[in-house]
Amino acid sequence: MQEFLQQMVNGLSLGAIYALIALGYTMVYGIIMLINFAHGDIMMVGAYIGFFSVAVLGTNIFVAMAMAMIACAVLGVLIEKVAYKPLRNSTRIAALITAIGVSFFLEYTTIFFLTPNQRVYPAEAFPVTNYDVMGISLSSKDIFVFISAVVLMIILQYIIKRTKTGKAMRAVSLDKEAAMLMGINVDKTISITFAIGSALAAAAGVMMGIYYNSINPLMGIIPGLKAFVAAVLGGIGIIPGAMVGGFLMGILETLVSGYGSSLYRDAVAFGVLIVILLIKPTGLFGKNTGEKV
Repeated sequence: MQEFLQQMVNGLSLGAIYALIALGYTMVYGIIMLINFAHGDIMMVGAYIGFFSVAVLGTNIFVAMAMAMIACAVLGVLIEKVAYKPLRNSTRIAALITAIGVSFFLEYTTIFFLTPNQRVYPAEAFPVTNYDVMGISLSSKDIFVFISAVVLMIILQYIIKRTKTGKAMRAVSLDKEAAMLMGINVDKTISITFAIGSALAAAAGVMMGIYYNSINPLMGIIPGLKAFVAAVLGGIGIIPGAMVGGFLMGILETLVSGYGSSLYRDAVAFGVLIVILLIKPTGLFGKNTGEKV
């Protein structure tokens, strides 16, 4: 039982990171029906900004995370304006190919300027303390990652449910043309959606740097794909679904690693995608909606 609880603790920490990344996927898809495959690489950029904030500027981890979130919010808006907005009325496959192109651009631009070598977050950036709670090892980084992620999710829910910007985002998600007729600035709303999603990805990048203690220019590929699986699992376009899907993916991955082998965790994650698409394509929280011909 103690081993199971230990794996659950590890899974919640990892799942919190996946959930933050998945939220960006699901928000963008809910607004403009685009799978932004560059999202994982925005997370990578955030991890690097956090690293240089700590290692070069000497900031603490909270300031580093805030700087990464602001910078990636700007980056997300820039990507939307340059790469996605001109294709908004094009076919979905054109936008999808562009997203893959942006992903490669971010990865190999980072490799060109910063080299492909791994970088290690300084130990003083986040001193790790281990606690023994009823035989379960609980580290300060697990607590930091989980609490930070939950706080950001609560803030996001408040924005979506209680602010004019959130109401505008929900309106654009439901009917873009009707929202425009009601006086909502659709372009501004889409940009804000990209900014918020990218900021959450940046926070996840800094958390991942702390959690794994190392970063590299290709670090966003696999976590980004797993977060996409988490978004599909919960119901892509549905914010609570992305949160739940992220935590479920994290728990599943740690259970597979703990009771089986870490070699199979990626295969199981993508196996979940196949199963959910076969059994319930709309995800756990999604509903089947008929389309008019």
